Amino acid sequence: MAAPDVLTLNRPEQLKALGHPLRLRVLEALGDGSQLTNRELAARLGVDPGHLHFHVKMLLAAGLIVPGEPGRGREKPYRAVAAHMRVAPELIASGAANETRAAMLDEVQRGWAAHAAEGRFRAAQMTARISEDDVRELYQHLVAEAAEREDPEREPLVISVFSHPRAGEPAS
Repeated sequence: MAAPDVLTLNRPEQLKALGHPLRLRVLEALGDGSQLTNRELAARLGVDPGHLHFHVKMLLAAGLIVPGEPGRGREKPYRAVAAHMRVAPELIASGAANETRAAMLDEVQRGWAAHAAEGRFRAAQMTARISEDDVRELYQHLVAEAAEREDPEREPLVISVFSHPRAGEPAS
């Protein structure tokens, strides 16, 4: 069975699993359809495999990743259950998404603090009159283009994308 393009997160434990930047990076690494073992993920992300194992198990328990196809030695590969994730509106309304949002914003703030003074932090903001499906499609293009340009010799960059209606404007 093919994985859905978008998984709707509707359980608090799923959001809790997203509350750490390393787990977000694991999902990003697997989000392009890759199947990677814990050791391969650790190498790609530049972290210790033992440390990563805890985070992989948490993503597994939350149902955000699943075992991949066997046949690559003793170590099991993992794959993401969906390319993209969406938080159910009722979880957002309950405040359960605060931990995940805080982890993402913390990553942006740490990047700003560490790299803005040297001119290595880039940000852009725009307003566009397009549908949420169009935003999702643009994001897919960005992910595909970034994957095509991937160079293992370069340092990793964090790319954060947010979209929302303008604050204070009625929903259409």
